[in-house]
Amino acid sequence: MASFNTYRFKGRKVIIRVDFNVPLDKETFEIIDDKRMQAALPTINKILSDGGSVIIISHLGRPKNGPEKSFSLSHLTNHLEQITSRKVLFAQDCIGEEAQTLSQKLNPGEILLLENVRFYKEETLGDANFAKQLADLGDCYVNDAFGTAHRAHSSTTHIATYFTRENKMSGLLMKSEIESAKKVMEVTQRPFTAIVGGAKVSDKVLIVENLMKTADHIIIGGGMAYTFKKALGGQIGASLCENDRIETCKEILSKAGDLGVEIHLPVDSIVADKFSADAQIDTSKSDEISENWMGLDIGPIAADQFSAIIEGSKTILWNGPMGVFELKPFEEGTKSVASAVAKATEKGAYSLIGGGDSAAAAKKFNVVEKISHVSTGGGALLEYFEGKELPGVAAIHK
Repeated sequence: MASFNTYRFKGRKVIIRVDFNVPLDKETFEIIDDKRMQAALPTINKILSDGGSVIIISHLGRPKNGPEKSFSLSHLTNHLEQITSRKVLFAQDCIGEEAQTLSQKLNPGEILLLENVRFYKEETLGDANFAKQLADLGDCYVNDAFGTAHRAHSSTTHIATYFTRENKMSGLLMKSEIESAKKVMEVTQRPFTAIVGGAKVSDKVLIVENLMKTADHIIIGGGMAYTFKKALGGQIGASLCENDRIETCKEILSKAGDLGVEIHLPVDSIVADKFSADAQIDTSKSDEISENWMGLDIGPIAADQFSAIIEGSKTILWNGPMGVFELKPFEEGTKSVASAVAKATEKGAYSLIGGGDSAAAAKKFNVVEKISHVSTGGGALLEYFEGKELPGVAAIHK
């Protein structure tokens, strides 16, 4: 694999796989949040300032049957021109004659944005011929799309096989994401606290099991906490529960005990008689929730306990909210965790937030600037912490 910082981009046509999967207004197609575009700017600008030209590949959304206007990357062209201060050419297809012609005529300092690669089913199938057609557009390949690094798609993985080791590399964002993840799992300052939330144990069982090899504390919140509570014999009312994962929870708790890892469950919960912002709400012990009531957030005692653990930590990973923070009556638990992570970071801890919900919570509660690193890749980061190889990363090392 080549080194991005020392590679000579002058006069080279550089294919960059980015993650421009940004949210758009359904009516106007205006960009709601350009965070992912901004994150790719250092890589794009470095190539352009070195005298190279840039051919951008990305997906947007999940189109079902070929081209769909709502998922066209043409909606991003004007904004990309604004944030790069460069003229952006747009190819109405990511392969074919127009893409070939525009890439061949591309001058140093210019940007060519290709149409959504997922308009072709071959992209997600990892089709080799499709990957080669993309590869033929440029001289070298840069993968800067950490958000899709866990997908073995044509433009994230198979395209790399058509470039020599000296002409394929990670971009600055990809490098930053991997380094941040390694700071948590490999260069760990202790105590290390992992905060794992979300709805289902089944979504997070692998990450919890892998984190037990490294973490000192694992805080579990969100809907998944009630499956653990039921596994311990608690009464959880109508709270979310995966009955087929109760034995899994018992095994995790037992293994954590053997490894000396402390797993923390919420002792109390904010409960409601329905899943709604206008529900009747109350506070209850998490293992004594009345029938027909459901836990939708951690309670004040749990929030204080969790905050104390977090603020005493030196390394923090946060993946998943503590409750239904999108609804105001159930936001306080997640807000308290966000505040605690920010305070710990201010005191010198290294903090990493991964996952769309956690990142959204950090933004909602105004702590993004106080966190060491907020990852752009939820699924990729999750699989990294599950101990899985990321195909998009592995491909550029071969």
